[in-house]
Amino acid sequence: MSELEQVLNEYHSLGINQQLDYDKFYLYSIITHSTAIEGSTVTEVEAQLLFDEGITSSKRTLAEQMMNLDLKKAYEQSFEYAKNHEKITIELLCKLSGIAMANTGASYNTISGTFSSAKGELRLVNVSAGRGGKSYLAWQKVPEKLQKVCDYLNEQRSKINKDDIEAVYRLSFEAHYMLVSIHPWADGNGRMSRLLMNMIQKEFGLVPSIVKKESRTLYIQSLSESQEKEDSSDFINFMFNHHLDNIKEQILQYKKSMQDDTLKIKNDTLNDTLNLTEKEKAVLKMIQANLNITANQIVQDSGFSRPTVMRAIKTLKEKNLLERLDSKKTGSWKVNLCTLLDC
Repeated sequence: MSELEQVLNEYHSLGINQQLDYDKFYLYSIITHSTAIEGSTVTEVEAQLLFDEGITSSKRTLAEQMMNLDLKKAYEQSFEYAKNHEKITIELLCKLSGIAMANTGASYNTISGTFSSAKGELRLVNVSAGRGGKSYLAWQKVPEKLQKVCDYLNEQRSKINKDDIEAVYRLSFEAHYMLVSIHPWADGNGRMSRLLMNMIQKEFGLVPSIVKKESRTLYIQSLSESQEKEDSSDFINFMFNHHLDNIKEQILQYKKSMQDDTLKIKNDTLNDTLNLTEKEKAVLKMIQANLNITANQIVQDSGFSRPTVMRAIKTLKEKNLLERLDSKKTGSWKVNLCTLLDC
């Protein structure tokens, strides 16, 4: 069993993907990171408010927020296609591109004709990756090349072993590489390539890959190097490692949150069992946060009277939750963690 399979088994055994609204918030993360790679500064919290409540942020441009809203609609449609195992066609890809670029795409008038990226129409002009950058496929060759990619992906999807997790991920990363290397549209190629990758992963029930904005430079570099060599290996290796790191990070965050929740539950249970008053709880928390705190500091920071603080400390000592080490002036507190943690 590969490391990726082992990590994914742990991910599923922990029930991370069974949390309430997991699919929704995971999708929001995919969207905000994908648009961030293209320059959006909308955060995940802002995206949640935008998607769920329709609340816009005065700190972000309208274009940035529309970019996120449009991509969300495109992903929702793509996941419907994935659920129904729809055949990948040029028409399907252009429809998704039109949804993703509906409010931020532009119309172009060229010698070859007029086309609109807002409608998902294939480009009728040659493009390159920035000044002096790589020139992509001539526009006249795009439809034929794109059709070959669709045929290849449909063939592979029909015969791939769905239980071979690495093979499915590899196919999805390859789809990303192939689509972005053709650059079928005047704009939105990165978003569409990541969407196609995630659509294939979703179809086979895999945890979708998120290309984190923090790894934008390495992501683009691996893609550029693969395109320069006309070999997808560097890019695919990057995507495998990046996805593996992201899953590991989610597992660590989940375990930490579970430990924090467990501690909170035990503390709450302890408080209920020992019938601590709100003021006694507050004093205990202040001491836990600073074992060198003095009674005078507690009085000052809490706003409680000195008799109240001293009664609370006395009660906590009597219930074996608190112990004073060394002298009253120079000593420190010891909180009985075994009592707190039931060890």
